[in-house]
Amino acid sequence: MTDINERMVDEWVESTTARERIKEILEETTTYSKVSAIADRARVSEPTTRKYLNELVEEGIGTTEQDGRTTLYKRNQGRLVDRRIEELRTTCSHQELVEAVQEMKESIAEFRETYGVESPEDLVIELEPGDEGWSDIGQWQSTRRNLAIAKAAIQVDEAHRLAEAEV
Repeated sequence: MTDINERMVDEWVESTTARERIKEILEETTTYSKVSAIADRARVSEPTTRKYLNELVEEGIGTTEQDGRTTLYKRNQGRLVDRRIEELRTTCSHQELVEAVQEMKESIAEFRETYGVESPEDLVIELEPGDEGWSDIGQWQSTRRNLAIAKAAIQVDEAHRLAEAEV
């Protein structure tokens, strides 16, 4: 009997192109990785993987870093942020974005008041092992990131409206 994971991988390989699989793996890769690791996960040869990775980097989907003579690849996090800003800008009203910004600012103010520090990084320095608060660090960081993205969506939307008004 074939392992269910092996069957799923076989179906994935049969239903996608090598480029599609490499792109999917690259978009999931958050730390710099060697071509061989990406090729193994995508079930594609290293030369083909290298070719498509270079194309995907040219398209802005990935980014590279040199480790000696080895080129390492990972997803372009900035592209994901840009896509999220555009998604918010086109699916939320200006008022919804403003309300979300206000709520996130209130959450951040509550974190600051609760812990008596200005940032989640400051909280990490203050906490001892076993202290309450460790679970709030990730939430605080996410809220801060989402706040920046929501503010950017408002600004980008305003720029689009001004540009359209000039036409």
